[in-house]
Amino acid sequence: MARMTPAERKVILASSLGTVFEWYDFYLYGSLAPIIAKQFFTALDDTTGFIFALLTFAAGFIVRPFGALVFGRLGDTAGRKHTFLITLLIMGASTFLVGLLPGYATLGVAAPVLLVALRMLQGLALGGEYGGAATFVAEHSPPGHRGAQTAWIQTTATMGLFLSLLVILGTRTLIGEKAFAADGWRIPFLVSILLLVLSVWIRMSMQESPTFRRMKAEGKTSKSPLRESFARWPNLRLVLIALFGATAGQAVVWYAGQFYTQFFLTQTLKVDGATANLLVAASLLLGTPFFLVFGRLSDRIGRKPIIIAGCVLAALTYFPLFKALTSAANPALAQAQASAPVQLVADPRECSFQFNPTGAVKFTSSCDIAKQSLAAASVNYENIKAEGPARIRVGNTELAHDDKAGLATALADAGYPKTANPAEIRYVTVIAILTLLVLYVTMVYGPIAALLVELFPTRIRYTSMSLPYHIGNGWFGGLLPTLSFAIVAQVGNIYSGLWYPVGVALATALIGLFLLPETRDRDLNA
Repeated sequence: MARMTPAERKVILASSLGTVFEWYDFYLYGSLAPIIAKQFFTALDDTTGFIFALLTFAAGFIVRPFGALVFGRLGDTAGRKHTFLITLLIMGASTFLVGLLPGYATLGVAAPVLLVALRMLQGLALGGEYGGAATFVAEHSPPGHRGAQTAWIQTTATMGLFLSLLVILGTRTLIGEKAFAADGWRIPFLVSILLLVLSVWIRMSMQESPTFRRMKAEGKTSKSPLRESFARWPNLRLVLIALFGATAGQAVVWYAGQFYTQFFLTQTLKVDGATANLLVAASLLLGTPFFLVFGRLSDRIGRKPIIIAGCVLAALTYFPLFKALTSAANPALAQAQASAPVQLVADPRECSFQFNPTGAVKFTSSCDIAKQSLAAASVNYENIKAEGPARIRVGNTELAHDDKAGLATALADAGYPKTANPAEIRYVTVIAILTLLVLYVTMVYGPIAALLVELFPTRIRYTSMSLPYHIGNGWFGGLLPTLSFAIVAQVGNIYSGLWYPVGVALATALIGLFLLPETRDRDLNA
């Protein structure tokens, strides 16, 4: 690979640092979702409160496509640089305000409402950020090196998550777990103001991309990028192919590998938060360089084969990898599941879908009461159809649906641990599994920026690439933790939530194989 010029290094550095900051802001909430659930959703039961906290996390993802439309249009008409400077300011201000927002105990229902509003502002800002940064770097990159240079932008999401974990861990260590759970969780949000000042200062020194300057000088900028992108079938077809044949699968692999794993460790396997953060951070540290490896490789063999291979590998190995993760992170739990499996014996007609965001619905059937007890204990169980009141079987012991004390005793006697024993965690194995999951992320995500930039013409590039990227990552990916945990809560099997990313990844691989064009040799000035 040719050595980068000082100008190219400056563009990559300036774009990447600002984007790292935005991802840091965005992922603070995801890393702290269990604590935030207890601060802002105390009126709900624990399971519903956590799912609702994940929905608030997902709210930022849901609005990202709308940010893509607003800021994509602005980027194609006014320029790349000024647009993602605006998104940076919106993101920074919203994050700082989350750190100041009082919880449910002080503001009541207004607290979660305001939290959702701030998350939506973050999502809008991020919807305009990524397309600008990826387009900006690609339009500064020489032909044959766009995969390698835009891969630096791809590292920023993982680096932002890594930075958020480091700040959280540092704060937890300095002030203690009790103080952190009370109000110390606000500190990582508040210190983001320092990163905002640094990022704005760096981006103010950037120049507009040469491709956009040339197009503007020739009077070829689009007067209506939204209409050209989505109201004309040839380009709309490319948008749909990009969504279903690339970004949807890329997104679920990304969020399963970097986010669902963290929630799975803490909520299902009962690994304490600080330890889970360290394990995920270690895997990110080991895996992140491979964004650059696969970005550079895509310049040689193409974007498409690497992305499709990542989707297929993830879909084929998720179930065995997550089962191996259970055995390594909480061996006692894995052993108890094998020696004393739990069954819910109930009439399916009595079993409700237990999602209660308002707290107004009361689940009173014997099946629902039993499910609530099992979900609260994070127990993996099998559903057995039978008439009459629901019963719970733990190994050879059968209990009434409402015998919570008996259930706790039976689980303890069968060896089900309340928390993962740190002394029994096989740390090297856990990190190896998590790192492999991150490697899948680098395969699908490393080449995606170059692919999307090259897929669309310059005059509508910012708008056209931003929408499929943010629908894929905002909706298919961002909703993954919420949907997967809701599936687990309903079905009872702790691995059942994996069917969602497996299904989407396989669908993307098939659609991409037949419809997605290879783009690595395309001219960006077209």
